[in-house]
Amino acid sequence: MVKRFFERFYVGLILLFLYAPIIILIILSFNGSKSRAKWGGFTLKWYKALFQNQSIMNALYATLIIAILSAFIATIIGTAAAIAINSMKKTPRTIMVAITNIPMLNADIVTGISLMLLFVALKYTLGFSSVLISHITFNIPYVILSVMPKLKQLNPHTYEAALDLGASPVYAFFKVILPDIFPGVLTGFFLAFTLSLDDFVITHFTKGPEIHTLSTKIYTEVRKGIKPEIYALSTLMFVTVLLLLIIINRKNAEKKEPDKKV
Repeated sequence: MVKRFFERFYVGLILLFLYAPIIILIILSFNGSKSRAKWGGFTLKWYKALFQNQSIMNALYATLIIAILSAFIATIIGTAAAIAINSMKKTPRTIMVAITNIPMLNADIVTGISLMLLFVALKYTLGFSSVLISHITFNIPYVILSVMPKLKQLNPHTYEAALDLGASPVYAFFKVILPDIFPGVLTGFFLAFTLSLDDFVITHFTKGPEIHTLSTKIYTEVRKGIKPEIYALSTLMFVTVLLLLIIINRKNAEKKEPDKKV
């Protein structure tokens, strides 16, 4: 009984340290005073001001568009690359997996500066497209390594059987291969989306002066003093992600229950 109490207390303490900053941020988003040290009463005015602040909304739109596009394109390229790597022989496959791991182990600042120097060398104008290309580039390895485990679980003879039965390679891929690896593809997409949404360093080095994402916008605001609208925006993003996680976990639990009954 005592052991269980200490185990729960320890877990609770860890969760408190993890989520205390977020809880404080949520509380500040409802604070009527701009001062973080003074409670000015409950208010929703910062949420109203958020949707009226055009610069923050433009940064939000740019962030979401870049995250969705980069995640979608990286998922397509990464899935195709994972299938190609999986079909290789053992030695080339090991080399390619090692090469894929390098960008993930690299510091973000190295990747960001490298991409910036590449764009400058090619005389490519830094802006929306350069940020999008950069995000696609650093997202691809994460998609590859999310899809690869699912490909290893596949029965290699299923695809060949579909071809023998008269299916075209494209039809066999979409009807046989893709449904089995789709959980890995979906994981890769959400991972790429999250990484793109959260990125600052690579975006900072590859963006032009005319574009801002949320991370770079908040960075510039910190030097002038963070506006309470940022607290409101961060709260909305946290609640949205939390709701999505709850919905996805509930759906996964519902899928597992029928399998147990069978």
